Amino acid sequence: MDKYGLIGYPLGHSFSIGYFNEKFQNEGIDAVYENYEIPDISTLPEILDSNPELKGLNVTIPYKEQVIKYLDAISPEANAIGAVNVIRVTHKDRKTILKGFNSDVIGFTKSIDPMLEPCHKKALILGTGGASKAINFGLKSLGLETLFVSRSKKEGAIRYEDVTPQVVKEYNVIVNCTPIGMYPHADECPNIPYHAMDMHTLLYDLIYNPDETLFLKRGKAHCATIANGLEMLLLQAFSSWEFWNGKEQLLYI
Repeated sequence: MDKYGLIGYPLGHSFSIGYFNEKFQNEGIDAVYENYEIPDISTLPEILDSNPELKGLNVTIPYKEQVIKYLDAISPEANAIGAVNVIRVTHKDRKTILKGFNSDVIGFTKSIDPMLEPCHKKALILGTGGASKAINFGLKSLGLETLFVSRSKKEGAIRYEDVTPQVVKEYNVIVNCTPIGMYPHADECPNIPYHAMDMHTLLYDLIYNPDETLFLKRGKAHCATIANGLEMLLLQAFSSWEFWNGKEQLLYI
């Protein structure tokens, strides 16, 4: 039986295990999907050694960037983004070969593109982690100008206290790439001026549990268009399966 799985920490919020095991059962695929909750990325080789049936992995917070150093090859897109959330595992001459891809950008762009209006020209990206890199890549590919928002001072980003009502009016697409508001902390939300939002504001939250975060609720109260990360998740899961079973152009590293 083939194995697939998810590495990250923590994994209590994971949707993938249910999605893929249901897919395998419904389609008669002799495989199982398991969660590998690892407190440190350095234990990845142990996971691979103890599970020789592994054919593919998804990667989530906080390892989308850290995992790259363990790869043998990477797709040009994932290399440009600087983050990987899908790994194809193959074996050759007793050597385990890891190839990295990014399906986040595919899921995100396909899900947000139909929601974009001519007034949406600039986007704020809340957070600077691995997921935000894919979101930045996707938004730019759709023709939007982007600006990161960080808790601390970083090059190429502004801090939350710098997000004024005028900034919210100008950057009227706002994507939450942080875990703020994720269950069980559903009473939290990013600290930005929601009162400056209106019907031209588009709020997109990568979180899907709860399905309507406080971030989305507060924007909705000011007539913003809102979307959570569930469709993105489904689209990126579909892409993961294609990556695990495909033959794409790769960069060997």
